[in-house]
Amino acid sequence: MKFYADLHIHSKYSRATSKNLTLEVLSSWAQKKGVTMLSTGDFTHPAWFAEIKEKLTPAGNGVFKLKDSPVNFILSVEISTIYKKGDKTRKIHHIIFMPDLEAAEKFRQRLGSIGNIKSDGRPILGLDSRSLLEITLESGKGAFIIPAHIWTPWFSVLGSKSGFDSIEECYEDLSDHIFALETGLSSDPEMNWRVSGLDKYRLVSNSDLHSPAKMAREATIFDTKPDYFSMMHALKTGDGYIGTLEFFPEEGKYHMDGHRKCDVCMVPSETIKHKGICPVCGKPLTIGVLHRVDELADRPEKGFKPPATAGKVYSLIPLQEILAEIMKVGIGSKKVDTAYENLIQKLGPELSILMDVPVSDISKAYSPVLGEAISRLRAGKVIRHSGFDGEYGVIKLFEKDELVKKTV
Repeated sequence: MKFYADLHIHSKYSRATSKNLTLEVLSSWAQKKGVTMLSTGDFTHPAWFAEIKEKLTPAGNGVFKLKDSPVNFILSVEISTIYKKGDKTRKIHHIIFMPDLEAAEKFRQRLGSIGNIKSDGRPILGLDSRSLLEITLESGKGAFIIPAHIWTPWFSVLGSKSGFDSIEECYEDLSDHIFALETGLSSDPEMNWRVSGLDKYRLVSNSDLHSPAKMAREATIFDTKPDYFSMMHALKTGDGYIGTLEFFPEEGKYHMDGHRKCDVCMVPSETIKHKGICPVCGKPLTIGVLHRVDELADRPEKGFKPPATAGKVYSLIPLQEILAEIMKVGIGSKKVDTAYENLIQKLGPELSILMDVPVSDISKAYSPVLGEAISRLRAGKVIRHSGFDGEYGVIKLFEKDELVKKTV
């Protein structure tokens, strides 16, 4: 069974997230998006764990169900570890998965004895990444870790500020228990394939959502039974792993080097020329994902054969963003919300609209302009303005003067 999974999300108990992030709302948005499998996120938080136990029913094989919903859930949480190793401070984020409530409770108790897991759905702990992996493995058979958004400058295993140049450096003797990596919004699989040291890992993509509408802006595609252990087997072996849905990496907010306050955005060669210093204020630039990949890459940007672990890659723009561009309004406007809901009602889930629904049907249901936009998206004909230093990039489908000539 082919399905889409978004395995890195957050609840209303994480900092800087929407208060609407309840299990019911998450389930509703999964159906709008066309997502079959969601992670719970944040299960270490006492209040969220209580809601999980109250509202989700175990359905076997590590899957949980919400009453009257077709959406499947598995148990997950993102953990931030900040610790000193050697002469450097390490700040690494990890997504932890648990096969059942008993393993999750054991994990919660272990972490609760180490630090504060009550104040944030994504707790921050002074714990070595290797130790976190050890605790995870000891919590239950089938428990595992996926390093989160591995290239993000500030909080990731391979980011420019991490101090690690490989997965093995971070997880040491337990690194063989890492079998999948999350690419993050600012990189795509092709960028990761340039680093041969990552060839043995399956690549996953997830939304890391902080509000419901961001669900499935990135996702992972499986062709397995929709359950915990089948997905884990697919990530370990490739059997049933299809690939990923991706942001165009330029839209990620750390793709290029730069300094947001000074409106300075640079490609890696420019940064090197300026010795990593902002030409406006004289302070260090934030080194982005493209630059960091260049540093570790041992393959050229183009012309190499993808590794055996590679899956299919589909680069998408969220439907709300496309509608906002066509209408020339903000993505959060009522006009966009209304058009989005109408399209979902007429044509089915968002991911189907973006990938599968015939363009002629889209044109009839809304307008020829939207049909043309989807056609361009599927062909990869997009206009890219890269993100940098915490500022999201912008991906467009039309030049400014084109929409003046078209009738929406």
